[in-house]
Amino acid sequence: MADPQRIHPVQDPEAPLVSSGASKSENGDPAGQYPPFQRTIPVMHSKPPKKKRSCLCRCFCWTISLLLLLIVIIAIVVGILFLVFRPKLPKYSIDGLRITQLNLTNSESLSAAFDVNITARNPNEKIGIYYEGGSRITVLYTETELCQGSLPKFYQGHENTTVLTVELTGQTQNATGLLMELQAEQQRGSIPLTLKVRQPVRIKLGKLKLMKMKFRATCNLVVDSLDTNNEIGIRSSSCKFKLRL
Repeated sequence: MADPQRIHPVQDPEAPLVSSGASKSENGDPAGQYPPFQRTIPVMHSKPPKKKRSCLCRCFCWTISLLLLLIVIIAIVVGILFLVFRPKLPKYSIDGLRITQLNLTNSESLSAAFDVNITARNPNEKIGIYYEGGSRITVLYTETELCQGSLPKFYQGHENTTVLTVELTGQTQNATGLLMELQAEQQRGSIPLTLKVRQPVRIKLGKLKLMKMKFRATCNLVVDSLDTNNEIGIRSSSCKFKLRL
């Protein structure tokens, strides 16, 4: 007896392998496939700035601002004072020179004594000058000091001219060569001398007396002789002035 014939279902080659109810991914793969592995990177958060550092920066900024403000206020005050008082430097001139002593001692020291006539002019209309103690006047020949002295203390008022006679004395050691140079200059009739003044002063603005300042003057002189007890002729004279705090 022959076996019964078996019938096998034939699958349609055009039918889809996935049922219509199943969803697909973009690549055509089933949605049930596992997603790709992703590595997570931890996020690092910066630490907040410390309060102490912030306070220091704030204090520094305030200090700089106050200093700038103070500088501006001082500049404004100085500008107003300048416009009101119109300050001018005092003027000085060397009007006369008399040598009472200039000789060489037995110890080869040069003894010198000069009388210098100085004229001080204050051209300011609203400013007075107090000449304080501690001044110094020196006479030099080629950077070698011959004699020195000081100005007296006095007050010079507005638009005032004061004539002073200052006595200067000094002694120079081992001065044989120096005296020979001075004598050679005297024969030529042209002896260069330098007179330097260091004078502390106080400025008076109206009724206000300012702090002490240093006044400096340097005068270059050329005289025709160094004869003692005679009036010395001043052939040329030029002075420069500086005022420092």
